[in-house]
Amino acid sequence: MHTGLKITAFTAAVAATFGTAYGVGKGVGPVTDTTPTAGHERAAHGEADADTGEARHGKGGAGHGEGATGHGGEGADAPGGLRISEGGYTLDLKTARVSAGKREKLRFAVVDDATGKNVTAYEKEHTKELHLVVASRDLATYRHLHPERASDGTWSTRVALPEAGGHRVFADFRPRGAKEALTLGADLAVAGRSAPRELPAESARASVDGYDVTLKGGLKPGEASDLTLSVARNGRPVTDLQPYLGAYGHLVALRSGDLAHLHVHPDGEPGDGRTRPGPRVSFTTTAPSAGAYRLFLDFKHKGEVRTAAFTVHAGGHAHEDARQGP
Repeated sequence: MHTGLKITAFTAAVAATFGTAYGVGKGVGPVTDTTPTAGHERAAHGEADADTGEARHGKGGAGHGEGATGHGGEGADAPGGLRISEGGYTLDLKTARVSAGKREKLRFAVVDDATGKNVTAYEKEHTKELHLVVASRDLATYRHLHPERASDGTWSTRVALPEAGGHRVFADFRPRGAKEALTLGADLAVAGRSAPRELPAESARASVDGYDVTLKGGLKPGEASDLTLSVARNGRPVTDLQPYLGAYGHLVALRSGDLAHLHVHPDGEPGDGRTRPGPRVSFTTTAPSAGAYRLFLDFKHKGEVRTAAFTVHAGGHAHEDARQGP
């Protein structure tokens, strides 16, 4: 990842809808359209729980790698996370299955295909060597984690996934000396009984823990467009957002169906002399294709990271006329 300003275009069509559905949780709980949830690194009075690596999410009408250059299998500008191997590296997911509702350890490594050895040297991207996202196939569950690396190159973190079904694990990293970051993806099974869920309806508003986030703008297939997200609390604009991983907001976008992964940071950054700490955080994005996308905005306020989630349709139903917020 770089301090990106844009999501690079990609070209694949949206895959078929999911066959099974998946769960959500709070604290270690769900992202749904009715219940405040958790999925980022958090602690009760601090930035992160080093053990679980989870933060709160909110109900939404639906943020780490970055532009899609070199990712996926769809050409030079394809999205990330569609392949387990890419650019000479392979994601070795050592934990292939976990149980629903249990807090379990997730272990993995990034293997250098040329040597067969685990990668142990990384470039830091936004203060971390590696960013990990776990999402259910129906995009109801979302976790943004920052695992710890052992000296042998094995990464580990604990995670609680509340309901059964297929999930996708995304590792976003840049090996030391590499020119570009990579996002590799692998499937994770969550054992237990599952039931299908539909993607939440499109909405320009999401709420989490007393915060209201408003989305202005829309996605246009193959064309750059602007997204502005405004954060308010108790009806008042939040003007003192705190830097988190070197930015005032992080946006992760996952394409419904194949879960193609994109992650960008906002236009501007703390300390650049022009970017204010809220209430608005802006991004420039290019949608790869028509269809549905789930957007996850991570923001930090009062020492805690929260996530607002939105469903957005490219090629229609854009929120260009929505109120920008306070």
